[in-house]
Amino acid sequence: MPGPHIKKYFLEYSMLRAMVDEFLANYFYQAGYAGVDLYKTPTGYRVVIYAEYPGRIIGRGGAIIRKLSTVLQKRFGLENPNITVSPVPDPDLNARVVAFRIVRALEKEIPYRRIALAMLRRIMAAGAVGAEIIISGKLRSERARYEKLKAGKIYKAGEHVEYIVDRAVAKALLKRGVYGVEVLIVKPGIPPADHVSIKELGPEEIEKLKPIE
Repeated sequence: MPGPHIKKYFLEYSMLRAMVDEFLANYFYQAGYAGVDLYKTPTGYRVVIYAEYPGRIIGRGGAIIRKLSTVLQKRFGLENPNITVSPVPDPDLNARVVAFRIVRALEKEIPYRRIALAMLRRIMAAGAVGAEIIISGKLRSERARYEKLKAGKIYKAGEHVEYIVDRAVAKALLKRGVYGVEVLIVKPGIPPADHVSIKELGPEEIEKLKPIE
């Protein structure tokens, strides 16, 4: 079993990463922020940020990156952070990117149903097995309600949900109040635990089969 020092290290690392991730998500949702990786090195920390629009995080001449480096040092105690911003692979299959797209569209007063349908089409066109979008808030009246749209096959229970489903939650502040956005995407190319494949037999294998008498 791992010792207490190892447990403490991983616990502190997970908490630090979660705090940095939440901070970046709040400040860079306009850039389509998708996630962050932290690596401890002998000279400090390597920070890899993934976003749909990396330029909006880098800034003109790297101005935003320099300010971000100072914030990460003073607020989160990251020594000598070396920041890299990379485009997120398959943005249409990244739940966080899609959630922030919906938030930005809602803030532009685009009807929520039109947004959700357009995002569903993009997700499925990108090859997703299934997708679900839930938008909640004062959608049509003063009473809060929610609208759920989905396509394809959705998994919400079982061990395979941990690796086959990408989920993200975001919020949009509008004149009518706060809207909540939840996106679930079932990733393509990853067979679930209940997947059954049927092997096709070749002519030689069929010849070897003996008839049942």
